[in-house]
Amino acid sequence: MSDLVTGDAVVLDVSTAQLPIRAAAFLIDLAVQAAAVVSVFLLVANTASVTDSALLTAFMILFVVLVFVGYPVLVETLTRGRSLGKLALGLRVVGDDGGPELFRQALFRALAGFVELYLLTGGPAVICSLLSPRGKRLGDVFAGTMVISERGPRSPAAPPEMPPQLAGWAATVELSQLPDDLIHTARQYLSRRDDLSPAVQQEMGARIAARTAAFVSPPPPPGVPPHVYVSAVLAERRRRHLERLTLRAEARRAAAGQGVPRYAAAVYAPAPLHTAAPYAPPGAAVPATHAPPGTAAPPVQAPPPAPAPASAARPGSASGSGSGASAGGFALPS
Repeated sequence: MSDLVTGDAVVLDVSTAQLPIRAAAFLIDLAVQAAAVVSVFLLVANTASVTDSALLTAFMILFVVLVFVGYPVLVETLTRGRSLGKLALGLRVVGDDGGPELFRQALFRALAGFVELYLLTGGPAVICSLLSPRGKRLGDVFAGTMVISERGPRSPAAPPEMPPQLAGWAATVELSQLPDDLIHTARQYLSRRDDLSPAVQQEMGARIAARTAAFVSPPPPPGVPPHVYVSAVLAERRRRHLERLTLRAEARRAAAGQGVPRYAAAVYAPAPLHTAAPYAPPGAAVPATHAPPGTAAPPVQAPPPAPAPASAARPGSASGSGSGASAGGFALPS
């Protein structure tokens, strides 16, 4: 492990690449370069009988220089410090300030590497790497670079804590526009804040808080210290991220239990089932079958029974007035 100071004066814990793994990455790149040289040499050998030999020799020298110098410059510049060998073994070339490798730095490393690795068979590179505390070869010393391992173990930093006085404000802020590099810088600042001098703490905290405020709204309450403000923002972002992960995990478990596709279960919720109300005698209270959780369902009163229709009077019945009426409702003649 090595401490690397960024341009914002933040100390990062990085794992420097050791000599054996760097040698293995170099052999992978060397195999690729040798395959390209041999392929072109065989192609040129077939045309040597019809072409000037001096021209072919000049072409081969130029091609060898381009392969062993141009290949690392082009590939490391396009991939931000990773050749094919470094990519396979998880290595990367970075600047002494932790920034990505630039074209100028890649050119210096390639020119110095052609001398110390190929012309001098790697002797100066091995000696310099063993003597350097960061494992630098001469090309890294001249270019101001170092090779780090992206797969090395890193010491975990404690997650930021939410200040109790800012919990209510943090629940209402908009955090979707925060860039990843600013989040990383803020985390490193909070983890290394106790190791900095008070003046550096205040200066760096004010700078990072100002950059954070440009992407976070609404602004915090007045009088909040910069490190407390940054800690509240990072803690709230972490809380929301864990909440999203929990919801997704619950949706996947629900989908696996119900046989519903995961992509559908995460978007569509199952519709509530409605069943018929149980039968109840007239005048009895019927409880509601569906009610929100935690609330008492009001009883539903059954409708009163309809009045029975009055029966038609028959002729000669006791209820008649003595004149009698026919079944059709006409009066009989006396």
